[in-house]
Amino acid sequence: MKLLNDWRILILLCLTLGLAPFFPEPHLWGKLKWLAGGAEGMQAADWFDILLHGFPFVLILRLLIIRLFLKSKN
Repeated sequence: MKLLNDWRILILLCLTLGLAPFFPEPHLWGKLKWLAGGAEGMQAADWFDILLHGFPFVLILRLLIIRLFLKSKN
């Protein structure tokens, strides 16, 4: 559980897995553009790619929300 609450690990995951491959554009960015365009022709593997490459960003958002709520309670 400690790994999921470590900023450095999560930032590293976002910069590597979240943005890989880097050229010609990050994979997640291309999938999000495809999704915003109506997701025509997306298959199960494409949805899995969004989940896989987006999960580090979900984890960092989760940690940010936890830290904000814990600060506001104290």
